Amino acid sequence: MKNKILTIFTNKEDKNLAYHIAKDDYSVDLTRENLAKKYNFDHLNLQFMEQIHSNIVKVVSNKTNVQTCDALITDKVNTPLMVLVADCIPILLYDHTKKVIGVAHAGHAGTFENISATTIEKMIEVYSCDPKDIEVVFGPSIKKCCYEVSEELAKKTKDLFGSDFVFGRNIDLQGINKKQLLEAGILQENITIEKICTKCSNEPYFSYRKDKNCGRFAGVIMMSNS
Repeated sequence: MKNKILTIFTNKEDKNLAYHIAKDDYSVDLTRENLAKKYNFDHLNLQFMEQIHSNIVKVVSNKTNVQTCDALITDKVNTPLMVLVADCIPILLYDHTKKVIGVAHAGHAGTFENISATTIEKMIEVYSCDPKDIEVVFGPSIKKCCYEVSEELAKKTKDLFGSDFVFGRNIDLQGINKKQLLEAGILQENITIEKICTKCSNEPYFSYRKDKNCGRFAGVIMMSNS
């Protein structure tokens, strides 16, 4: 029997969920509590990260709440995992067969460090997951239409991943992460990529490229018994 999977991508209506850019911790505490009430989970169980643009993946095996890393995985039910973004890709992962979930934070640094595939490798190592059973969802993020980088970084992208992912000085982070996941054994039909660009879509998502003082929205995934 499949577990029930809750997947959420918040937006500006849910307000800022990140402590590091808030004026005070209380406002974020309240916002997280309201989010938990909205989606019917216990905010005290919410697991989140001090994101450092790395390829470090941590396992949530007990109530830790904060980890210094850029991906979390767990087989614990009623344990929501959260990734915070404002243009980077929020990635949610789940394996119904092994009953395992995960989140990953893929900016350009994490992407270059192969955070997506490293998360898959950790799910295989710790929980014996089969990549063919893992489903992956990319949330709203900056797209190749708007993700302009330096000439040096564009060249590095081309050298590492090929010209298919470089358009002048714009690069395709979603395409690169998809390529990495496919190479890790994820099936193409199990990868869903949100079409919304956080910078140019005018949808209500925070975008650092539009406003460097903006808040952070979240991708959240939780498994519960069906």
